[in-house]
Amino acid sequence: MNWAAKEFSEVAWFCLDQSFVTLATNDSYVKGALVLGSSLQQYRTTRKLTALITPQVSDLMRRVLEKVFDEVILVNVLDSGDSAHLALMKRPELGITLTKLHCWELTQFSKCVFMDADTMVLSNIDELFEREELSAAPDPGWPDCFNSGVFVYRPSIETYSQLLQFATEKGSFDGADQGLLNTFFSSWATTDMSKHLPFIYNLSSTSVYSYLPAFKAFGANTKVVHFLGSTKPWNYTYDSRTKSIKGNMDDPKIVHPEFLNMWWDTYIADVLPLLEQHGIVKEITTGVNMAEVTEAVSHVSVSPLLPTESSEERKERWEQGQADYMGVDSFDNIKKKLDTYLQ
Repeated sequence: MNWAAKEFSEVAWFCLDQSFVTLATNDSYVKGALVLGSSLQQYRTTRKLTALITPQVSDLMRRVLEKVFDEVILVNVLDSGDSAHLALMKRPELGITLTKLHCWELTQFSKCVFMDADTMVLSNIDELFEREELSAAPDPGWPDCFNSGVFVYRPSIETYSQLLQFATEKGSFDGADQGLLNTFFSSWATTDMSKHLPFIYNLSSTSVYSYLPAFKAFGANTKVVHFLGSTKPWNYTYDSRTKSIKGNMDDPKIVHPEFLNMWWDTYIADVLPLLEQHGIVKEITTGVNMAEVTEAVSHVSVSPLLPTESSEERKERWEQGQADYMGVDSFDNIKKKLDTYLQ
């Protein structure tokens, strides 16, 4: 083997020894993971792609993940159980994000980059593997803390055990993974600035409006956008006919519409065909896709005799395959709504 071939072989092996990692705790977050994985592939990453999933992910969605990710690994749910701290954040669902700690068990890799399922890459970011543990970008809410949506780390059973012990003894100041990791890796803010990733590697889509001049000056260099907040891209309604997000795009509380449209562009082009192939989503002959049908069904009027439920809650139940087929989601009610919607 000549020198050039040997060098190429070593580089190829090195790339396979590293992985981007994400976590999906239910079928809704699988959609985000699929967009993330597709965006990494679109920009030709040379690293492997790994998805951690919990038992709440359906078998069908797992099969779709296996079309995009090199490894799909089932893990148990870790919950902080810290309702007091989570109540302060008014985000009790974040307790389950401690499940993220399982990423340190992936010792088949020498180095990984963890990315939340509500992130999306806008360019190749393989250079992140040149960084050391724990490298992350500042959190927009408190820049002396790092945001745990994107970070570079080295898998280690020893570190995993230490993190679990630390969580048991010390807990987390926010009840979720970010508080725990910032306390565990407490030297991040002051010791080694090389572990501070530029904000463009974890741009909070909602922070755009808090410093608009900076976004106008540097936003074009964004490499990773992070859809922070309780409303995720897949919770919005996308109009396939106008190729745009429905609703008031001038509301400063929502994410930047440019990023939302980019997420949906990737979803429609790369993810929706996979869902269709597995029978999860079916196109309607009129051209209205199933996402729109789900939205229409979520607004079917509810009988006064039944408990009141928001359209978002109904939509989430539909996405999780828990429609009330014997009640408000019966065939007759769906047909009436669709007849009206498709006129």
